[in-house]
Amino acid sequence: MPTLVVLALVLGGGYAASKVFGDKDSTTSGKSPSASASPSKNTSSSWQVGDCGGPDPDNKPDGYKAFKCSDSGATFKALEIKEAGILPGSIQCPAGTDLMIKVSISYGSSKTGGIPTNTVCGRNLSGDHPGDAGAGGGQLVKGDCVTDQAKEVPCASAGKNAYKVLDLVKSKDQCPSGTTEPMQLTLSVGRPFDVICAAEV
Repeated sequence: MPTLVVLALVLGGGYAASKVFGDKDSTTSGKSPSASASPSKNTSSSWQVGDCGGPDPDNKPDGYKAFKCSDSGATFKALEIKEAGILPGSIQCPAGTDLMIKVSISYGSSKTGGIPTNTVCGRNLSGDHPGDAGAGGGQLVKGDCVTDQAKEVPCASAGKNAYKVLDLVKSKDQCPSGTTEPMQLTLSVGRPFDVICAAEV
């Protein structure tokens, strides 16, 4: 039975380490599945690594849909496909991820919400890669820079009171040698790390 999907932007741009990432709660209504942003006829509703996508003009501002990578509408390529997360912050995409897309099945006539099925970890097809280590965007990864308030900043313009991320761990005693500033974060259920192991830039 064909499945239609709605793609909604979950993450893109700056990151504060204490911020909770993940899918927002969604609701469903109606009996028959429909979607405002179904995949194009040349693509499957099941995402795979290497698939491309881009903004859906019929589901603005946060709708996305699948495109052929050669299509002019394609703006990102899938680096990894994750199961949909229930707990906020439980989805951790690989380094180099510029944006995260929530894939949901939509019921009824609603163009928003739906039942989350997967998360697509995407990388821009353009040369703009805020998710690269040190670039100042995307999820926090090793090699990024943060302020003393655990807010991610571009390493190139970090300035004073900035630190390089050496590792992301659950407890301070797991930090590697060279760590001068282990930052204990506020509790966030589902997040895979609670401490930023950092050193002065």
